[in-house]
Amino acid sequence: MKKEDKALIIEKIGNTLAEYSCVYLTQTSGLNAEKTSALRRACFKDDIKMLCVKNTLLKKALEASETDYSELYDLLHGETTLLLSNVGNAPARLIKKFRQKNDTLPMLKGAYVEETVYVGEEQLDALSNIKSKNELIGDVIALLQSPAKNVISALQGAGHKIHGILETLSNKEN
Repeated sequence: MKKEDKALIIEKIGNTLAEYSCVYLTQTSGLNAEKTSALRRACFKDDIKMLCVKNTLLKKALEASETDYSELYDLLHGETTLLLSNVGNAPARLIKKFRQKNDTLPMLKGAYVEETVYVGEEQLDALSNIKSKNELIGDVIALLQSPAKNVISALQGAGHKIHGILETLSNKEN
């Protein structure tokens, strides 16, 4: 491959990385064509971009990126397949769901999610339990609404009692 072609591929990988906030490095070697195609379809359905890249080109793209991916460099050996997403837990959930039908592949090498690096297969459960930004916003809103609902409910309940007490007092005065 010519040096100019490599530079274009590195730039394209870098531009693709910049579009996504979460990067998963996986190993998919051992999947046959049918299972690889099924994985690609599942990724497309869940809005996850799947890329099979050469490690040297990926490392150069990671190095050129504004984000510090240096902790992932040691994971670039063997075959590497990128799973890119803007939802932190989506690729991990996809991997777990896909494995239910396909044994142990794809294997997680590591991930960069929300400025945190996760290394190793044992991190898959932790990654799948991470809440997405929208889920966290929903939780915060629910927590904020709960006390307000309690206050409003108490005021509405007390309003009937206060009205009854005032009416009783006014009847006694007559």
